[in-house]
Amino acid sequence: MRKRVPKSAQPQEHDQIPFHHTMSTLLTARPVVAIMGHIDHGKSTLLDYIRKSNVVATEAGGITQRLSAYQVTHTVGDVPRTITFLDTPGHEAFQAMRVRGASAADIAVLLVSAEDGVKPQTKEALQSSLDAKIPYVVALSKIDKPNADIERTKVNLAENEIYLEGYGGTISFVPISAKAGTGVNDLLDTIILVADTEGISCVDSGLAEGVIIESHLDGKRGNAATLIVKKGTLESGAFAVAGESYAPLRIVEDFQGKKMEKAICGDPVRVIGWSSLPQVGSHFSIFKNKKEAEASVEKNTKQKGAHVVEQTGDSVVIPIIVKSDAAGTLEAVVNEVKKCGTDRVIIRIISAGAGVITEGDIKIFGGTKDGVVVGFAVKVETGAQDLAERSGVTLATFDIIYKLREWLEKLVAERTPRVMTEEVGGRTKILKTFSTDKDRQVIGGRVESGKLAVGDKIRVIRREAEIARGK
Repeated sequence: MRKRVPKSAQPQEHDQIPFHHTMSTLLTARPVVAIMGHIDHGKSTLLDYIRKSNVVATEAGGITQRLSAYQVTHTVGDVPRTITFLDTPGHEAFQAMRVRGASAADIAVLLVSAEDGVKPQTKEALQSSLDAKIPYVVALSKIDKPNADIERTKVNLAENEIYLEGYGGTISFVPISAKAGTGVNDLLDTIILVADTEGISCVDSGLAEGVIIESHLDGKRGNAATLIVKKGTLESGAFAVAGESYAPLRIVEDFQGKKMEKAICGDPVRVIGWSSLPQVGSHFSIFKNKKEAEASVEKNTKQKGAHVVEQTGDSVVIPIIVKSDAAGTLEAVVNEVKKCGTDRVIIRIISAGAGVITEGDIKIFGGTKDGVVVGFAVKVETGAQDLAERSGVTLATFDIIYKLREWLEKLVAERTPRVMTEEVGGRTKILKTFSTDKDRQVIGGRVESGKLAVGDKIRVIRREAEIARGK
């Protein structure tokens, strides 16, 4: 893990020394920064400006729905410094991904719109950084908007126990316009200052360790995962192990897809060729050879207990298969699907995975028409679409998560069993039976309450027991 060392023990910018010490493996601060905040407060736009590329346009609905890592170089004085940014989703469905982003980071940047102030996901994002015990900086975004009010936003932050410098606290803040770039360099300077002040550093000796922040199935190259190195050095030729998955470090790329031979603390790395998709949020370790890696996987497999979910009761069960483009996104989608269940409709996820929807997914239902397959940001094979139509399996895909939830809630409402209710419209006392034929009786009686009309359904009660029904 990264260490926080006294400021005096750190390599300082004015020392003009190489990045690596001659006699030591202590590295200067290369902070991993999580960009967090409420939906539509400008997180992706900020990263877009920093990286000089258009990420927002590639996101469905302009909403970040997966965790991504990017690395930039920022010059402080004459010294270039490296910063790794994690872009975390703001939508409430992705809270688990925000927590994971904070746990992998050294510093958090909490974006708060100068128009809207503190919102629900602002509080969740703050709590994620507090739980991870990492320092954070507040960026007051959208200051170029007509309704922006920086002073009002500072007061709003104080009302939510976020005390900025000059407002009764010590939290650094920077007013910015991510669209125009105003204040962005000041924000980067502040991030480096906080990293140095907090003594964020690490050593590059030994085999690398770190955390898996994303994994997905690459249709052409196989299982892929994005890693953040937190300790040691990752070099090609070794083996990475995360839980029950392992990968030879043959295809190792940086965040731009360029081949890498070595990565050190703070570097985001993409590794291709895992034996299975590693679980997002899990820690990874590096082993020198395949034998050691397989031994670690076997040990992890034995330690993993079986997880059995039992459902009881007479509720209607909807069996669902969930497919997504990446394991981290899949986690959020599965959580959203589970929320759609009710006390009378049980959502039973029988399979969940990353990758395209195939015929095999449809065949799992064995011809039953109750099955549902939902896909998020994935394609559907032509054969799977045809098979679903023939077998009556419900199949739907989405690019925006709240659209998926709205559709599923509607489906649950349609499949909720109807409850028959009985309303008593009147009571009649039978006084005489005139004739009794097969399936037909003629009776006479007196209406004692309510009313009796042609077509009403009746129950015949004798000594508080129902003996017949009719019309």
